[in-house]
Amino acid sequence: MTIAIQPRLFGAEQTELTSDDYYTPSWVFERMGLHFDLDVCAPPGGIPWIPADRYFTQEDDGLAQEWHGRAWMNPPYSNVTPWVERLIEHGNGVCLLPTAKSRWFNTVWDAADGVVVGDQGGEMHFHRPGKKPLRIWFPVFFAAFGAENVEAIGRLGRVR
Repeated sequence: MTIAIQPRLFGAEQTELTSDDYYTPSWVFERMGLHFDLDVCAPPGGIPWIPADRYFTQEDDGLAQEWHGRAWMNPPYSNVTPWVERLIEHGNGVCLLPTAKSRWFNTVWDAADGVVVGDQGGEMHFHRPGKKPLRIWFPVFFAAFGAENVEAIGRLGRVR
């Protein structure tokens, strides 16, 4: 199967925090107990507690790269659609996404092998570099593609 590489979304290295810089807390990965081959949406330098062999930063532009193995994805919430489409096409991974009244929400909800809202009803405190953890104003959910990934998100809550 040939994967269509998306045109570059970003053309430069990230030099400052943006409104998209909310990092998944370490307890999520500890509970899932998975190792990822790739974090497709990482900040510069990656995130040390995400168990991934490689990561793509804004400068690398994960949408312009080939994905391999199990992918972790916490995409920029300001532009979720192309990331969701790419993970669905890739078919092996876990993502953390906001609930939204958007076409992409229904697409990922229907395409995922499993979905979990989480123990706290979708509330999560995200890490922000140099700041205290912050809860975002909308609930989030996990979607998984692949049986082993569905089993792992089952440790975060009840799988649908």
